[in-house]
Amino acid sequence: MRVLGVDPGLTRCGLGVVDVAPNRTATLVAVGVVGSSHEMSLDARLLVIADAIDQWLDAWTPDVLAIERVFAQTNLSTVMGVAQVSGIVIAAAARRKIPVSLHTPSEVKAAVTGSGRADKAAVTTMVTKILRLSAPPKPADAADALALAIAHAWRSGPGSQVSSSEGSTAAQQLWRDAEAKAKKNKEKSGQSWR
Repeated sequence: MRVLGVDPGLTRCGLGVVDVAPNRTATLVAVGVVGSSHEMSLDARLLVIADAIDQWLDAWTPDVLAIERVFAQTNLSTVMGVAQVSGIVIAAAARRKIPVSLHTPSEVKAAVTGSGRADKAAVTTMVTKILRLSAPPKPADAADALALAIAHAWRSGPGSQVSSSEGSTAAQQLWRDAEAKAKKNKEKSGQSWR
């Protein structure tokens, strides 16, 4: 499975493509950040990002696009910029009939580190280890995009239903354990799972 992860942002939009094998081994395909200057008009900034997303989707032809779910922050202008970029990215994928999956920051952190409260440094460290990179991806937006791609593939991609822990990293096993516990708790309380 090939996943394009997108960490949306108006100033810096992280992009990361990973291939994930059925045994959940993730391999880096491409990583980068597209940026736009706050001195540009909003329409020009969004166009820069739209053009870059089109290029990445056409060049890497992902099976799915994983993007960070917009969440409330105290800075309304930041939330608006993230939401606008997210809309552009989702529309670009839809034009190509590429499925889109949204993930919260805590889901992504839990998937790659085993803790939904991990900081950016811990996420970057684990992304570097998972992808067997010689140096951490920079800036943090790039690492976050890769983490989104990995989290999506591990959660819903090849091998996501594998119960065996053979060949799994500690983070993968923690993720499976957390999912199983959440499912059990929801079943006990009478809620449906997913």
